[in-house]
Amino acid sequence: MSGVVSFNNRFVTNDDIPILATSSAALYGKGIFTTIAVYEGKAFFWDKHWRRLETNAEKLKIDLTWYSQNTTKDSLDELISKNKVNRGRARITLFDESPTAIWPFETNQKTSLLITTGNLRPAIANFRLTISPYPINSRAPLTGVKSCNYLENLLAIDEAKARGFDEAIRVNERGEVTSGAMSNVFWLKNEMLNTPSLRTGCLGGTTREFVIENIDCLEVEASLDELRTAEAIFLTSAGLGVIQAAEFESRRFNLTDHPITRLLPSAR
Repeated sequence: MSGVVSFNNRFVTNDDIPILATSSAALYGKGIFTTIAVYEGKAFFWDKHWRRLETNAEKLKIDLTWYSQNTTKDSLDELISKNKVNRGRARITLFDESPTAIWPFETNQKTSLLITTGNLRPAIANFRLTISPYPINSRAPLTGVKSCNYLENLLAIDEAKARGFDEAIRVNERGEVTSGAMSNVFWLKNEMLNTPSLRTGCLGGTTREFVIENIDCLEVEASLDELRTAEAIFLTSAGLGVIQAAEFESRRFNLTDHPITRLLPSAR
């Protein structure tokens, strides 16, 4: 993470971020975030990211009154410039700092905004994919929300890495493929690109949205058997870009030159 951050549109160091310890964000993980790829010093898919933040904030009743799209973008752009980020990533986090009925207190601060920058996730040449033992509940209230309550995802990726894999596919309570622990998933079947529909509990990533807008793709409810018999599997996220799995469980894939691999600047 770069040394300077933007907190409530002020530029400070990492040591100067005053999140209330009794806030809903600290006590319950009530907050939302998005991770944005930065290419040539510019934030990628900004409008998509802000639209998702607004949608998620409305769902969780997080007050965005103090933060507009334009002022947030201005702070993001200035931080990218201050930290000299050319190719990297930025994270925008909105913390709910309001009290709850369980632990009431008085405060004038309802929401805090933190923007940080850093490098892209390191490229992995031989990307190994497995199945997570931790399912997703497609009917859970946080389904489809990129919430700061992200511990399940971290536990899933840590469990996969402990077994020597780089990412893990999570299924829902019906056994349908949803996504990776930290990414969206696409696969080729009979030369057609597929991805889980949002009805599975899949998180609607901005890179996923961009792929669907630019390549013919079926949004499906599919079992793991579809992945086991796929011709190729791809993972997408702001931190990864687009990466093809070299291995799924014990099955190895030959790399394929599919248009999805050429969509983003990181792939050129």
